[in-house]
Amino acid sequence: MAPAFGGAIVTWSILKGDVNERLRMLSDASIHAIVTDPPYELGFMGKTWDATGIAFTAEMWLEVWRVLKPGGHLLAFGGSRTYHRMAVAIEDAGFEIRDQIMWLYGSGFPKSLDVSKAIDKAAGAEREVVSAGKAMKRMIPGTDQDRTGSWIKDNGREFIPTVTAPSTDAAKQWQGWGTALKPAHEPIVVARKPLIGTVAANVLEHGTGALNIDGCRVVTTESTMRTIGAKRAEGWAFSSAAGSQCGSVVGRWPANLIHDGSDEVLEAFAQYGERGAAAPVTLRNGDKFRNSYGTFAGNRDEQGSTFQGDTGTAARFFYCAKASRSERGQDNKHPTVKPVALMQYLCRLVTPPGGTVLDPFAGSGTTGIAAAREGFSFVGIDSDPAHVELGHNRIYDDAPLFNGTGMRAQP
Repeated sequence: MAPAFGGAIVTWSILKGDVNERLRMLSDASIHAIVTDPPYELGFMGKTWDATGIAFTAEMWLEVWRVLKPGGHLLAFGGSRTYHRMAVAIEDAGFEIRDQIMWLYGSGFPKSLDVSKAIDKAAGAEREVVSAGKAMKRMIPGTDQDRTGSWIKDNGREFIPTVTAPSTDAAKQWQGWGTALKPAHEPIVVARKPLIGTVAANVLEHGTGALNIDGCRVVTTESTMRTIGAKRAEGWAFSSAAGSQCGSVVGRWPANLIHDGSDEVLEAFAQYGERGAAAPVTLRNGDKFRNSYGTFAGNRDEQGSTFQGDTGTAARFFYCAKASRSERGQDNKHPTVKPVALMQYLCRLVTPPGGTVLDPFAGSGTTGIAAAREGFSFVGIDSDPAHVELGHNRIYDDAPLFNGTGMRAQP
């Protein structure tokens, strides 16, 4: 295990075996933070490990709860279709659901049935080929979509869909209809084990219970100055005089939204304008504010109330590109690799200095790399021997200062 909070040595290990059995081997309240990417239970790419139901069992999350220190945070990725079941299981295990972080990205392949093609196929009708495509065996997460709608794999090969024309009248009627949207986000549950006493007391005793706000502020070259009245804004420099300017001196406050910086995402932000609002609300006494109370009721003064004088779009959110081929590594065939920078940010957000991060679903070891880079100890668990070996090699190769014992001096 890793040294106590504040120690000078970083350790890491990936345990091979069933997650429930391995979790029972860990000591009570020995872990400072959980950062994990569990199965989404979708049977992704036919993988058996993504269809066991383990992420939906309160019993497994109860073991995670047991090994976590009081006030420790849990960050767990989920699929857009199945997130709710995981979140309920986490809550049933005793965690407090504190928030949800949304990770937005431009790349993602829609797994949609072409209804028109399906109708023609059922009728045994042959469709006319309008343009021949360039087929590929499969697509993997992390691919980029170009502006023509084609898909480029990370090895440079390009997939261009074959375009056909509907044959039957019924198929013509349903041309352009499908069954799925393009995936563009993944939710992350933000949960916390209940505190013992106050936040202050828990932090002093266990080093857990709070978020590393200043360590995760979003660096920006844009102005963060905001016009406020007499109201004070915690975390901001301000004057008590009404109508004064306030602004963070160390960057924007971390938000519950993360994006990959892709054109699709940035363009979506841009449509709301530089001030980040969909449209000015010029009349506060309109129908939608008729039942409002306080300053919203009958307030016609738009300036300083909605926009508050700040500027900028996506710069106010943390951004991180998806894992590139070079980052994944030549031998990394794991289909759901998260970017290291994203996992570093999440580890840093919830882990105290010198703390230990646990990933019960270590996969290819990305969380371990992230924890080591941030100076945290790491414990991973995975049932797949190939994944354990891959994760071990990736962490070791990324941290050459590790010696044969899996330990290195903290910088």
